[in-house]
Amino acid sequence: MKNNKISDIGVHHLALAARDFEESLRFYTEGLGFMEMASWGEGEKRIALLDIGNGSAFEIFANGSAEEQANARFVHFAFSTGDPDGAYAAAMAAGATSHMEPKDFTIPANPPIPARIAFVKGPDGELLEFFKNL
Repeated sequence: MKNNKISDIGVHHLALAARDFEESLRFYTEGLGFMEMASWGEGEKRIALLDIGNGSAFEIFANGSAEEQANARFVHFAFSTGDPDGAYAAAMAAGATSHMEPKDFTIPANPPIPARIAFVKGPDGELLEFFKNL
């Protein structure tokens, strides 16, 4: 595999403009177990940065639109996990909507990528994938 042109690059965080800040914060912290690293601002300018593990974070902004955004130009957010079934169950218990129950799937790439995947929709309709390489 070719080296990146930028050294030491990785994903720092994903960001979501939440329709209901408190609902989204509860979903990601209490439901999925993400830990709040920092928060700042007040009211419609409130922001929370959540630790999702492996050096990556998820940022929630208050004052998102009530209109469905369909992740703007993002198709979905994919979270790497050792237990997609458990992550799916936790998300569903926290109020997510099922988009695709956990299943084994081989991505028809070259070379093929065997994985276990599941999809849910979060509080703002954001599509979340729970992904494990097999």
